[in-house]
Parts: sequence; structure tokens; C-alpha cells
Amino acid sequence: MNAILTLVLAGVAIGLGYGVYAKSIDRKIIQPDNSRTTPARMYMDGVDFTPANRNVLFGYQFKSIAALGPIVGPIVAVRYGWLPALLWILLGTFFIGWVQDYSSIIVGVREEGQTFGALSYRLISPRARGILLVFIYCYLWLIMGAFGKIVGYDLMSKPSVPLGVILVILLGLLAGQMTYKWKQDIILTTVVTVVGAFIGIWLGTLQGVQNLFSGINTALGDPGYKIFWSVVTLVICYFGAVLPIWRWAQPINYVAFWIVFLGILGGVIGLIVWHPSYPAEFPAFTNWDGDICAATTCPEGVTLGALGPLWPILFVTIACGAISGWHSLVSSSGTARQLEREGDALFVGGGAMFLEMFLAVLSLLAAVVGAGSLAQYAEWGGKAGVFSNGLAVFLSHIGVPESFGRPYGAVFLTLMALTIMYLVVRFMRVASAEFLGDRIPVIRNIHVGSLIALILSGILIWTGFWTRIWVLFGGSNQLMASLALLIITLWLASKGKNYWWSFIPFIFMFLTTIAALARTGYKSFEAVDFADVSGAIGNIIAGVLAVVLIICAFILAVDGIRAIIRVTRKEEAGAPAGK
Repeated sequence: MNAILTLVLAGVAIGLGYGVYAKSIDRKIIQPDNSRTTPARMYMDGVDFTPANRNVLFGYQFKSIAALGPIVGPIVAVRYGWLPALLWILLGTFFIGWVQDYSSIIVGVREEGQTFGALSYRLISPRARGILLVFIYCYLWLIMGAFGKIVGYDLMSKPSVPLGVILVILLGLLAGQMTYKWKQDIILTTVVTVVGAFIGIWLGTLQGVQNLFSGINTALGDPGYKIFWSVVTLVICYFGAVLPIWRWAQPINYVAFWIVFLGILGGVIGLIVWHPSYPAEFPAFTNWDGDICAATTCPEGVTLGALGPLWPILFVTIACGAISGWHSLVSSSGTARQLEREGDALFVGGGAMFLEMFLAVLSLLAAVVGAGSLAQYAEWGGKAGVFSNGLAVFLSHIGVPESFGRPYGAVFLTLMALTIMYLVVRFMRVASAEFLGDRIPVIRNIHVGSLIALILSGILIWTGFWTRIWVLFGGSNQLMASLALLIITLWLASKGKNYWWSFIPFIFMFLTTIAALARTGYKSFEAVDFADVSGAIGNIIAGVLAVVLIICAFILAVDGIRAIIRVTRKEEAGAPAGK
């Protein structure tokens, strides 16, 4: 099969999914009303509730939901072969992904910007609020562990990366100043900051700059330099967690969006110019365990290992790009508080999800046709590095030298993760304040809540076994998605609206992710070896987190289904369902 046909299939999925299915749900069931006052305008405080231009908000939404999941997930999942991964990306987004993202925004807007914790208290049961907040906190902690290790150990430690990332952050701060304080035109702001960002990435490729950062790494030694860059990453996350959304997260994510979007566009054009076929050396299906070293001869010293049974592991390995619980938190607690008009929800929420699906397809192609064979894929490391190498190959076909393409791909990846991580810390401190603030008032302090989250994140980054943490993160992420779909279903039922289009996806995601978490928790406890203290701590933490997440999820699911039965019985008895 030719790679162009894959892009066409993705385009058809977007056309039918967004242009037909999503618009039909939007028009017939949700029925947005632009005359309603949204929470962004009703409670405008300049911190969290801030009306934003729909185009700016689309960029914020995309960069806030699209992290390493739609990149690393498909790249790891192609160990099963490219066909299962491609099918899940396209079908998962079509039937489940956009449903969660768009509906989470709508629920947040219609319920005056309330968090899922508050909604679970009212819609499910009083105890649901505390249980969901514990679940969310543990889940967010896993995101920090999974992303933090890649950013601090693998990406920021590359000499060509730090300068470009730092300058993108500084130019993002400039974009916020130009937009909200100096009231400059958005086009001028975009041109100045985005062009400056690309110059910064190019400066990072210069030998003198790379020698500077190589010298820092050499002086710190291994693993000292990895710990150093992970600490730098956590410091960046601290500022993103405590500063007003318009000052840090929104403008930086907006500038980063253009770095990512132009990379996607360039990669697609490069693919069209190159139009390669899928290599015979990379089969459509390898085996049911995702063990590529059993399907080909891996390079000497490369041990990627088996992932586990295709069901349920494939569906949590691709943690974004098809469906992601993280999106529901961004949409309900972030984007819903910045939406100017209800009619923008589908464009922002649904549109950004379908664009992320396209990114996931591009990532899959980078791993398959970019690498050209299973052996080359294995030599590139089988995860994040595959994308930067594959993107560089695509860009080389439109004249971009690989000496720039590879560092650009690495900065691209770093921004994908960083722009999510500081929002994760922000949500962690909100969740801890909501759960413990009444009993321990100091937790409400944004600096205290953020520092606790960062310390816990550092522990997981420095002790966790990455592969297990990634699968555990994927499982918790998809389980969060199922719980978000449960809350959405309850909200729809309480308003007397058709809810099957969210309830059926909830059932599938819940059963799949419970199975994945149970397996990962068992493997974590099984791998505990007290001869390796750090590894033992990481595996114990992973196993305990899996157990906690499963227990919380079961309680919420049971209470939620009971709530659905209560609501539907009231409707059958003729009681008004609400509007």
C-alpha cells in the first residue's frame, strides 16, 4: 500500500467523522446556542476564565491535548504491525475520540465551568467526587512520570534541543504580552513569534551552541546531566502551573502549535512528493504479542521486547490519537472556561481531535515508511527518536537538510510534551486543593500544591521503569476517558438527550483499560527485585497505582450505572429530565 493512500484514508475519516457524524450530533442533540453567555464571559477573571478568539483557542486546544501520546503511542504500537495501529487510530477517533473532547467542552460550558469532580458529586454520588479526584491525581502523576522521563532524559539532554525550546518559551511570553497587553494584531504577533522560534531552532543546530550544551552534559556526567535536565523541565512546569493562563500556557502553546502544525504540513508535503510504498520489510501484522525481535533480526544489543497481548495493550499503548482521558480534563477545566460562543465548541474540540488523529497517522508513517524496515525501526530505538528521524526523512524530500530536520523533530517532540506537562501540574494542584483544601488549607496555596506535585513527579521520573510506566499511563489515560464518557452520558441522560453515542464507547473503554491496568499492575509486582532498590521502588509505585486506579474506577462505574438507571426510570415515570 502507498503512503498517500493512508493520508487519503485519514482525510476521508476526517470528512465523514467531523463533517457528517459530529455535525449531526452537534445539530440534532446538543444544539449549541450562541446567544447563551458562556462561563468565559460570565466569570471573566483574567486567570482561568478568559474569553479567547476561536482560532487562538483551537491552537491552544490542539497543543494542550496533543503531547507525546499521538507520537510515541503509534510508534510503539507498530510493533504489532502497522495495520492494527492504523485501524484503531482511524476508528477510535471516528467513534470515540471526538465524542469525548467535544462533549467535555459542552458539559463544562453548560454547567458554568464546573470541574468533573463537582459534576461527579451531583451526577453520580457524593462519594464520587473524592474518589474521582484521587483517580485524577494518580493519573496525572503517571503522565508526569511517562513524559518527564522522555523530556528530561532523552530530549532536553540532546545538545541541539535546549536553546530552541528556551527561545520558544520566551517568544510565547512575548506573544502573550503582544496579544493581551499591547493589543497587537494576531497576524503580526504570529509572524514575529513563529519566525523567531524557527530562528531559535536553527541556532540550536550550530556547532558552537551544541558544544556549549555538550560541555554542560560532560561536566555533569551520566546520569547527572539527565537529572539536571529533568529538573529544568520541572522548573518550567512550575511556572506554567502558577502563572495566569494568558501569561504562560495559552500563548506558549499557541506559538508551539505553529511549530508543530508546520512540521506536520511539511511532513505531509514531503510524503506526497516522495509517495513511498509500505516496505515489505515492515509487515502489516507481526504477531499478537508485539515482539518485533521475534519477527525480524534486531540489531546487536537492541532488546525491545514484547508488549503483551494485542487486546488490551494496543488500545492503551496508543494513549492519544484515538482517544485520551487527558483531553477531557483540558476540555472541561480549561477550554470550556475560555470559549466565547457555544457554537465554537465543535470547531475547537472536535476539530483539534481530528487534527491529532492526523498527527498520529503521520507518526505511524514515520515509523514504517520513514524507517523502511523493522530492523531500522529497532535501531532507531522504537520510541520517540523514531519520529524525529522519520520526520527528517520526510522533510528531506522538500529540500530541508536532515542536519536541521532531526533537531527540529526533537524540538517538536519536546514542545509536544512540555506544553502538556505544565498543564498537568496545574490540574494536579487544582485537584489536590479541591480534595484536601478544607482539611489542609495550605494545600490551596498554588505554590505549595504545585511543589508537592513536582516533587512526586521527580520521584517517579527518577525511579520508574519507562516501558511499564508508559503502559500504566496509557491504561490510566484511557480509563480516565471512560470515566469522562460516563459523566457525559449521565449529563446527557439528565437532560433527556440521546446518550447511547457516549455510553457504548464508555463500556468498551472501561473493560479494555481495566484489563490493561490489571495486567500491568501484576507485571509490576512480579518484577520487584530488592537487589535493585531504585527499580524496586519504581515497580512498587507502579503496581500500587494500578491497584488504586482500578478500585477507584470500579466504584465510580458502579455508582455511575446506578445513577443512569435512576435517571432513566424517572424519565419513564414521566418526571421532567431537565434542559
